[in-house]
Amino acid sequence: MKRNIKRALFITGLVGIAFSFLACNYTINNEKVTDMKSNEEELDFIFPKGNLGPKELFTGNAYNIGLVDIDDVYTTAVGNVYFEPGARSNWHTHPSGQILIITDGVGYHQIEGEPIQIIKKGDVIKCPPHTKHWHGASPDTGLQQLYIVPNTENGIVDWMEAVTDVQYNNIK
Repeated sequence: MKRNIKRALFITGLVGIAFSFLACNYTINNEKVTDMKSNEEELDFIFPKGNLGPKELFTGNAYNIGLVDIDDVYTTAVGNVYFEPGARSNWHTHPSGQILIITDGVGYHQIEGEPIQIIKKGDVIKCPPHTKHWHGASPDTGLQQLYIVPNTENGIVDWMEAVTDVQYNNIK
């Protein structure tokens, strides 16, 4: 009787391990697929990734896709930027300011002369007109943000120097 109980517990344990393994890994057309939800580093992409930003304006890989084209009716630019871990913009200003809506991940935002802010999903950041600032992902986690630039008839963005590693790592 004890032997049958031990055998049943052993088989139950093996079945549990098998189901746990199958929940995370399976094959399609003989290719192993890993359940992406098990990786906490993965972000939930709402919009297409977009085009890689120029190295002259970003440190690391940042991808931009415009969502609302600039025109003379709405005079507002809207887009999505995905920053890979460690990626960041150069310092810059916007003639009419900028609003950032963080849709996923963890990142940093800094206005010149102020401490770095940690930003995350659900945060809304207002960058006042003509205020020098930068933003990007944290070292370990990517960041997705919607940007809104109003009154585009006044200009969009004035790019400046790169954010140094010392500035980026100056978290207090």
